[in-house]
Parts: sequence; structure tokens; C-alpha cells
Amino acid sequence: MTTPRVRLRPTMQSDLDFVVSIERDPENLPFITPWERVLHEGAIRFPDFRHFIIEAGPDLEAAGFLILIGCRSQHRSLELKRMVVQKKGQGIGRGALRLVKKIAFDDLGAHRLWLDVKHHNTRAQKLYFSEAFVLEGTLREAVLTEEGYVSMQVLSMLKHEYDQRRELMLELAA
Repeated sequence: MTTPRVRLRPTMQSDLDFVVSIERDPENLPFITPWERVLHEGAIRFPDFRHFIIEAGPDLEAAGFLILIGCRSQHRSLELKRMVVQKKGQGIGRGALRLVKKIAFDDLGAHRLWLDVKHHNTRAQKLYFSEAFVLEGTLREAVLTEEGYVSMQVLSMLKHEYDQRRELMLELAA
């Protein structure tokens, strides 16, 4: 499978209808906890956040979005708060994840990049594990949904692990 051309660009106010629409798509709702539009507006403005539109394909059309939190953390521990891709199974999520790792470690100086994922989101877990994220543990029944409490898996990657992968040419070049 070839990976499509993917890039990240900062989200603008004019992108928020798109962001909210794919976040509320019934295909995505079981796997995320959607935000109100005002939270996305704040994330665009707040310096500790990076809110990106994922663009993909030959024409670099909007294909999803992602949010990084902790960009100014004194501990240099950044959270990949959310990544939602509109069309699954086309390599867009993998491409975006590789870009956000590069941004986190190279541009923002992260020591650690972490995320949490609902325990039943096996597609996302498969992606994260294949990209060398390490399971740190389980937050048991941490999120209340309409179906009841859901457990969350916490995964992370450290800077030296990222650097080792880059030396093996498994990551984007510096």
C-alpha cells in the first residue's frame, strides 16, 4: 500500500465546521469524546495547544484533524489529544501520526509524546503499536459514555525511542 501525500496545517476558524462535522460523524463517535465548538476555538488560540487540519491526497484536501496539548509544558510531555481521520484505511492516519511525532520531538522539543485511546478502538491501537508507541497502562472505567464506563489505554513514545527509529529510517528524516 502506498501512503498518500499528507501534511498538517494550523486549523483556522473557517475550518471549524469541518472539524465539528467529522468529530460528530456516527462512524467516529464511538471512539472519541467530542468537544463543543467553543473548545476547538480555544484550542486554536491557546499557545499550549496546536490544532491542525490533516490534508491528504494529490490536491491536499482536508481529511481530518488532530490536537496536541502541552506544547509549552516544562516537563516536555506532549499529549496527542485527538486525531480524527475522515477516510479510514488509506494511510492518512499513519502519515499524520508520523508528521506529528516529528513536530513534537523536533520542533517542540518534546521528551515524551503520549495519548490515550478507548480500549475498544482496536484500529487506532493497531496503528499506535505499529508506530512504536508503548503501552503504559489502563485507566479502568475512566470515561462515562452513553453505553456506560469505558476504559482507556495510555500509550507513549520517548524522544530516544523516536531517535532510534529515525536512525533505522522508520521515521521521517530530520
